[in-house]
Amino acid sequence: MANYPLPKFHFQVDWGGTRIGFTEVTGLQIETEVVEYREGSSKEYNKIKMPGMRKYGNITLKRGTFANDNEFYDWMNTVKLNQIDRRDLTINLLNEEHQPVVTWSVKNAFPVKIQSADLKADANEAAIETLEVAHEGLTIKNG
Repeated sequence: MANYPLPKFHFQVDWGGTRIGFTEVTGLQIETEVVEYREGSSKEYNKIKMPGMRKYGNITLKRGTFANDNEFYDWMNTVKLNQIDRRDLTINLLNEEHQPVVTWSVKNAFPVKIQSADLKADANEAAIETLEVAHEGLTIKNG
């Protein structure tokens, strides 16, 4: 039997609001910053590189626009100076039996940007709205 990579189109997002379907999730990345250092008395004329602090990119969630659905905007409106409604998000890549295969756990997320759908008179597609969230940590569990 052949061993194939997992398809990326079957996923579920638990974002702390109503269970809705998202069309796209991007920004699931972890990066380690590089610290360069050179001691003044070193005989080598180059710097050494050491691992520094971790950095997490913002996560973008896209979904269809529905009438009378203001949950993205309601969450965004909770942001006030030093007072933010933070939520833990869980993103699961699912198998054919709808069971999680890969899980991304996002810690202390809060909205930083909302983008409404682009409007175009001659388009024939669904209206998609975008929510961008910042967070304080991402863990990945595969299996």
